[in-house]
Amino acid sequence: MDDHSLEEFRRRWQEELSQAQAQRKRRRPEAAERRRPEVAPGRGEQASGYLALAQGLLEGAGRPPAARATRAEREDAASRSRSPPAREDAGGGEQLVDQLIRDLNEMDDVPFFDIQLPYELAINIFQYLDRKDLGRCAQVSKTWKVIAEDEVLWYRLCQQEGHLPESSISDYSCWKFIFQECRAMEQMLRTNWKNRKGAVSELEPVPDAVLCDVHSHDGVVIAGYTSGDVRVWDTRTWDYVAPFLESEYEEDEPGMQPYVSFVRINSSLAVAAYEDGILNIWDLRTGKYPIHRFEHDARIQALALSQEDAAVATASAFDVVMLYPNEEGYWQISAEFEVQKLVDYLEIVPDTGRYPVAVATAGDLVYLLKAEDSARTLHYVYGQPVTCLDVSANQVAFGVKSLGWVYEGNKILVYSLEAERCLSKLGNALGDFTCVNLRNSPPNLMVSGNMDRRVRIHDLRTDKIALSLSAHQLGVSAIQMDDWKIVSGGEEGLVSVWDYRMNQKLWEVHSRHPVRHISFNNHSLITANVPYERVVRNADLDNFTTHRRHRGLIHAYEFAVDQLAFQSPLPVCRSSSDAMAGYNYDLALAFPYDHM
Repeated sequence: MDDHSLEEFRRRWQEELSQAQAQRKRRRPEAAERRRPEVAPGRGEQASGYLALAQGLLEGAGRPPAARATRAEREDAASRSRSPPAREDAGGGEQLVDQLIRDLNEMDDVPFFDIQLPYELAINIFQYLDRKDLGRCAQVSKTWKVIAEDEVLWYRLCQQEGHLPESSISDYSCWKFIFQECRAMEQMLRTNWKNRKGAVSELEPVPDAVLCDVHSHDGVVIAGYTSGDVRVWDTRTWDYVAPFLESEYEEDEPGMQPYVSFVRINSSLAVAAYEDGILNIWDLRTGKYPIHRFEHDARIQALALSQEDAAVATASAFDVVMLYPNEEGYWQISAEFEVQKLVDYLEIVPDTGRYPVAVATAGDLVYLLKAEDSARTLHYVYGQPVTCLDVSANQVAFGVKSLGWVYEGNKILVYSLEAERCLSKLGNALGDFTCVNLRNSPPNLMVSGNMDRRVRIHDLRTDKIALSLSAHQLGVSAIQMDDWKIVSGGEEGLVSVWDYRMNQKLWEVHSRHPVRHISFNNHSLITANVPYERVVRNADLDNFTTHRRHRGLIHAYEFAVDQLAFQSPLPVCRSSSDAMAGYNYDLALAFPYDHM
C-alpha cells in the first residue's frame, strides 16, 4: 500500500471515531445506565472491513497471516498503544496497528461481553442450557463461570435427569459435584448391566406351598402362596428375612386357608385377594395385621392398586368396586360399577387425584370407570377379545385378537383417556399379544410381547414397528423397557436382556416355570417364575430340588455390587450360625459366612 492509501485509511478511521464520540456526548445519562445504545446501521460491517484492511496491512508489512495473535503479541501491542506515538520512519503499518488498538480500547460501541445484567436474569437465561453448554460458558470469563456453576442450575439438571428426585436444594452444598457422581454411578450401573456384574439372590420360599402371584414396587417384593401366606421382602437392604403378613383367618386347622389369587404392593400399602373373595389391605408402616378387610360374594377375578396413592380396585362376578380411605383414614367404597361380562384385566390410571379412575376389560369390552361417573364403554368390537392391558397417565393400550370371517390380524390399540378415542392401531401379528408395557416405556415408544415369540417396539408417532426381536422359544409372558434396554420373560422360563439400540442380546437366565413378573430400575431387577399347577406332585416336600421344580422361584439382582452376578454367595451361605437346618441343603451351621 502506498502513502496515499495509508493516509486515506487514517482519515476515514479518524472520522469514524469523531462520529462515535459525538454520538456518546448526545446520549442521555439515564438511558446509558438502563440500556446500551443501538449501533448505527452498517457500522458493524464497516468496522469489520477496517479490521480486515488492518490485517492486510500486517501481511503487506511482512508478518505471516496468522489467524490469531499470541498473548505476548497482544500485550506488546497494548504496551505500544500506551507509549508515545512512534516515529514516521518506523513504518506506516505498525503505526496503524497501534492506532487501531488504542481506538478499540476507547470505543464501547462494539459488544465485547461487557453487558451488565441482573444475576437473577442471567440465571433465568442459563437455565435453558444443558450440562455441556454450561461447561463451555464457564470457560468464557470469571463472571460467566460464577453464573454457570450456580447451585440452582445444577440442582435443576439433577432433577431433570432423575437423580435424587426426593431431595431438596439445601441437602447438598455442591450440586455440580453431586451431578458428576450420579453420572459416574449411572455409567457404572450401565456397564454392570451389560456385563452381568452384580449379586443375585433367590428369595426364600414358604415351605410346603406353591407360589401363586408376585408383585414388586421400588425393590419391595410381595408374594402369595397356596398356603394362604403373604410374604414381603425389602431387597434394597439385602436382608431377606421377610416377614409374614397375617390374614386373621379363624380356622382351627392351620394350612386350610384358601389360595392367594392376587397380590399388589406400592410404597405404603400391600393388598392380597383370596380364592374365597376376601380382600386384605395392610399398611406397611404400621404393622403386619390388616387395616381393612373386604368380602366379595364370589371369587375375585382381577385386582389393581394405584402406585401413587391408596386406591384399590377389585372385580368379582359382574361388579367392579373401588375402595379409598376417607379423611379420617377409614376405608370405604368410593365407587361401584356393574359390567356385562367377567373382568379379565383391571388397571388404575396414575395421577388422577382424589377420585380414582380405572380401566377394565371384559371379553371384547373395554370400560372406562370414573369414581364420579357411571361405567362408560371405551372400546367394543364383537368377537374380538382383549388379550392384554396397560395404562399411563393419559393413554391406555390393549391387545385385540382378531377372529371371525373378516380377519384383520391381531393388533394393539392405543386410546386417549381424555378424548376417549382411538389414537393408533399398531402391529399386524399372527399370534396374540400377551403383554404390553406403556407406563414404563420411553416417550413415544411402547414395547409388547406376542405368542409368536417376538418382542416388538412400537413408535407411537408413526404407528409403525421400530424393532422386532425373535426373543423366546415359546410365547412372551412379561416385558419391560427403558431408554436403552429390554428385559423380557417367556413361557419357557427364560429371562433375556437386550440392548435394543444395538439389536443385540446381552445375557439370559433360565428357570423351569413361566416368567410372570419382571420389574427393574437402573440398579436392580426382580423376576418371578410362577408355575401353572398349584399342586406339588412329589410327596417329599422337604426336598429343595422338588421345590425348584414345582413351587416357583423369585430372583433379585443387584447391579450396584461389583462382582459376577452368578458367582455371588448363595442365600443359605448368608445365614447366621444359629439358623435351624430345615432342609438337607442348609449349610448355615457348616459355613456361617456372615458372622466370621
